[in-house]
Amino acid sequence: MTYKIMADSCCDLPIEFVEKHDIHIMNMIVNMGGKEYIDDLGKTFDREAFFQKIKNGELATTSQINIGTYLEVFKYYIEENIPVLYLAFSSGLSGSYNNALAAVEMLREEYETVDITIIDTLAVCLGDGLLIYEAVKRKTAGASLEEVAQWVEENKTKLHSWVTVEDIKHLERGGRISAVSATLGTLLNVKPIIVMNRSGKLVPFAKARGRKKSLQFLVQKTVDGMIEPQEQTLFIGHAGVPEDANWVKEAIHEKAAVKDIQIYPYGPTIAAHTGFGSLAVFSFGEERK
Repeated sequence: MTYKIMADSCCDLPIEFVEKHDIHIMNMIVNMGGKEYIDDLGKTFDREAFFQKIKNGELATTSQINIGTYLEVFKYYIEENIPVLYLAFSSGLSGSYNNALAAVEMLREEYETVDITIIDTLAVCLGDGLLIYEAVKRKTAGASLEEVAQWVEENKTKLHSWVTVEDIKHLERGGRISAVSATLGTLLNVKPIIVMNRSGKLVPFAKARGRKKSLQFLVQKTVDGMIEPQEQTLFIGHAGVPEDANWVKEAIHEKAAVKDIQIYPYGPTIAAHTGFGSLAVFSFGEERK
């Protein structure tokens, strides 16, 4: 029996890939300037205009997907008798995953059979996207829903996410660091290095002095942490800085024989929290510590 792979729009995969493989996307909502926008993987949303707005100091907020939305979507697949594998982005960063679980429990009271499998990927942005990419690859090769779900569960904490943030003042404006820390960091030209921990939360890992050193740090940590790079497809995500993303791609290629590296822009859900200029590299290695 065929099955549907479902994901959140903050996976930041290209819309062409999503449509080609018929992935059902749960769209996140972004609020900016008193208006609501749908994060639809760039189908209608103007990412470049959004990047410029946050570069100019505007703030955006995001909303989790509510239970009612999940009920509506899940009901459709239950009534069409189509099993669903929902690869939800990290529960450590949003309540959406728990809302999805709650919706399924409510539907079990209404329907005799609810064939919906939900996995907390413990990842976000193109880290989530990379897990989905690998899941789709296995589904296309003929793997069952159960086989794909097992692969994701076994490999999700082997996904490494190395992130740097360019605009420390954005973190201050969003209330994520203090004004003192932001001012001191700006004066010292400090660029935070952030990682995803085993609980699916983004946590500080290190600090680099200057942009170039922060990018070099990401490159070296990615190269050092990879297992069987010749078999890997890496993802690089960025918020409005394709030149830096290309530099990182070439720097990794110079140090490791990687199968492929793909570059994609962040969507608004992620960029709203990281600010303009953020860059991240996603790969597979040993279990996260």
